[in-house]
Amino acid sequence: MNDTPGWASPGSAPSDGQEPGASHPAEPTDRPAGAQPADRPGANQQSPGTKWSKEQPPPGPGQWSAPAGPQNPGRNAGQTPPPPPPPGPGWGAHPPAGPGGAYPGGPAGPGQGGYGGYGAPGWGAGWGGPPPAAKPGVIPLRPLAVGEILDGAVATMRTYWRTVLGISLTVAVITQIFVVLLQGLILDDATDTTALGDASATADEQLNAMGDAMRASGPVLLITLIGTITATALLTAVTSRAVLGKPVTLGEAWRDARPQVLKLFGLIFLLMLIAAATVLVCLLPGILVSAAGSSDAGAALKAFGILGSIVLVLWLLIRLSLASPALMLEKQSIKKALGRSVKLTRGSWWRVFGIQLLALIIANIVAMIVVVPFALVGAALSDGGVSGMVDASSEYGWTYLIVSGIGSVIGSMITFPISAGVTVLLYVDQRIRREALDLDLARAAGVQDYAASAPGTTPRS
Repeated sequence: MNDTPGWASPGSAPSDGQEPGASHPAEPTDRPAGAQPADRPGANQQSPGTKWSKEQPPPGPGQWSAPAGPQNPGRNAGQTPPPPPPPGPGWGAHPPAGPGGAYPGGPAGPGQGGYGGYGAPGWGAGWGGPPPAAKPGVIPLRPLAVGEILDGAVATMRTYWRTVLGISLTVAVITQIFVVLLQGLILDDATDTTALGDASATADEQLNAMGDAMRASGPVLLITLIGTITATALLTAVTSRAVLGKPVTLGEAWRDARPQVLKLFGLIFLLMLIAAATVLVCLLPGILVSAAGSSDAGAALKAFGILGSIVLVLWLLIRLSLASPALMLEKQSIKKALGRSVKLTRGSWWRVFGIQLLALIIANIVAMIVVVPFALVGAALSDGGVSGMVDASSEYGWTYLIVSGIGSVIGSMITFPISAGVTVLLYVDQRIRREALDLDLARAAGVQDYAASAPGTTPRS
């Protein structure tokens, strides 16, 4: 008997009215085959299944009946059993032959496999596996493959393009306006990076120029991070509705995300502090050794500290990468959202890392295809020309900033939905694998009798 839920092997039930596993009395070994003891009812009858009877019915035109004669002479007197029912129509006649000359229920003909049953379509064709999972929205309600996660993010953009592009365009335009104004009015005049392209510059001058470049990129990264957080918060609500196949407007997405937006900013700020503290702890031995007067040993320790900090920061960020959707969708606090991410990614670090990295590569490749032509056009229209892009001392004016900013807006309209959609769908996938979230999603989507028809072999890890 097959114990697989929702499926049992045919013909596994006990037959002949006997209980399964019932014992039978042992027969004498010296009695001839087919003989029965005289004190048993029906002793003059031959045991069925051991030998053929000597009296065979005459051949008929396709039907047969039981031979006439005394019925059950071994029964007690006065107990006449009812006559056997007449055979049904067509009993004993072969059914019509199928293609290739094979009969249903008989051996397969040429090119056919298995046995077929009378009136049982497909019997013997083999179990085709569990039924397909319900798909009320952009993903099927079962553990997802990598391609299904990426396809779900793209399907969300395609199905809800008005809302998705509206959110991405609004956030990207506001972000790029602040970036262009900051670079054009403040950063370009306060930053001196000419030493980076000067081969005769000293090490101190190059380090100072590098520091100026990093300080100039810091505010730009901060503004970009704020825009990314806002877009992620709004697009998380859109993707969660897309999983259920329910439409969502920009106003509805904002109403869903607004109570958690400040917590999301606090979460991102906390993650930045954790990363900075990790880097500081890894570099601290090298800094202390260098301060003690051993510059060579301190430099070596700093190099190892940098490598170690990269590994630790990457490991921590992946373990905590699902905290954002947990915070937005479960309405959790920052601390509980971090704990939920650690729980959901436990044992799946490499899978989460690979999917996130693949989505990042795809999104940035698509964005570069859009951004690079705008940057080239902006450089060509400026005073430095295209050749000035490789010269660190070249300064571009407002034309380059505006044209390249337009390209960045279009690129952000692509990267925002993909990165947010993949993160949310990865969170949903991990909860389906660990917590059977597909049952709750099916109920929320209004799928009827999903628990009874769900595949019994749904993997849980």
